[in-house]
Amino acid sequence: MSQEVEERMDSSSSESDDEGMEEGEEGNEDDDDTRPKTFLPGQPLKEDEQLVCDQSAYVMLHQAQTGAPCLSFDIVTDNLGRDRENFPMTTYLVAGTQASSAHLNNILVIKMSNLHQTSKAEDEEDSESDDDDEDEEEDEEKKPQMTFAFIKHQGCVNRIRSTNFRNSVLAASWSELGMVDIWNITQQLQAVDEPVLLERYNLESVDNPVRPLYSFNGHQQEGFGLDWCPTEPGVLATGDCRRDIHIWKPNEAGTWNVDQRPLVGHTSSVEDIQWSPNERNVLASCSVDKTIRIWDTRAAPHKACMLTAENAHQNDINVITWNSKEPFIASGGDDGFLHIWDLRQFTNSTPVGTFKHHTAPITSVEWHWTEPSVLATAGEDNQVALWDLAVERDDDEVIDEELKNLPPQLLFIHQGQTDIKELHWHKQIPGVIVTTAHTGFNVFKTISV
Repeated sequence: MSQEVEERMDSSSSESDDEGMEEGEEGNEDDDDTRPKTFLPGQPLKEDEQLVCDQSAYVMLHQAQTGAPCLSFDIVTDNLGRDRENFPMTTYLVAGTQASSAHLNNILVIKMSNLHQTSKAEDEEDSESDDDDEDEEEDEEKKPQMTFAFIKHQGCVNRIRSTNFRNSVLAASWSELGMVDIWNITQQLQAVDEPVLLERYNLESVDNPVRPLYSFNGHQQEGFGLDWCPTEPGVLATGDCRRDIHIWKPNEAGTWNVDQRPLVGHTSSVEDIQWSPNERNVLASCSVDKTIRIWDTRAAPHKACMLTAENAHQNDINVITWNSKEPFIASGGDDGFLHIWDLRQFTNSTPVGTFKHHTAPITSVEWHWTEPSVLATAGEDNQVALWDLAVERDDDEVIDEELKNLPPQLLFIHQGQTDIKELHWHKQIPGVIVTTAHTGFNVFKTISV
């Protein structure tokens, strides 16, 4: 078991037993009551105990709130370069709100900047200052910043995804009202970079609200399945809660042609869609009908389903992710299981790997973009788990009794959010993960990945 998992959260008593020691009495170094204890999810906390984040397990950790919760978001590809390592860092997001009133919802184009390392991860060579004023000034300089540009949206945003297309940045949004819209968010991204532009944009958008480039109301119900094709720019797939998947293709007029004939195969709600990262015209989908299906969109809709894994989970399948380096798909469901599927032996409906750690439905799963054995999962048990499937337990390894039931592939457990809905690895900043929940956003990088 990795050290990071053991040290992720400490449970510490509010009163130290040292206060009761008589003068000259030496404390017992083996007495665990006076030291922080390892906390594992599911363990009960005593009345005088509380969870404390172990900052030394993070390279970076920031929290942010947006008012109304954003239960879906995407990381926008920017022009700041790939494989960024230097702090402070900057990231751009597009997110959709789920406000209490349908007419109060927005798409948010967000810039998060001045993201510094945790104090424990900073260079130890930095000299410590005794001047409180200097410390306060330094703390002020290191405060993270978040800037918004708003786009009015009809209904709650079930899911939102972004892409770069024809020198613009686009976002597709699934509305609870059954509409799928495509938005050009290039102007908003420019505005969050310049205060003058942002002020002008906010004033103009009051009287002239932004309108979508294209809207499709052909789905017979609302939905959640939504993904841009990474190998064929501008191509989109959308799936609804009825069972239908529609394929969108851009045309020369600057809009989209949506095939009105849905892909035939699922018998219940399509929960997630993922295009193959390497093969054009191939996508995967998962459903409440407990199946995972692989499609070839070049075929007629009633013949497009190539492969099916039946009863892939015990309950609804919520999310899938396609490995960019190996022929693997990972899936997470209401049963809390993480399954790994090898597409070379997909038809026998038997996963090549099964992992059970989450104690509630898995709500998000995503492979690391460059490390084919590493992935992250999030669940309704308020946990984000990082996994390295290449790790195997050594039979001779001495393991604490309380850790024996944890999978050896479990690298790290991140907590602190309530009702986590989505996570994404940042493709341009190695190891950085962004998560969203009812309690807001977290942006972090651990020492384990």
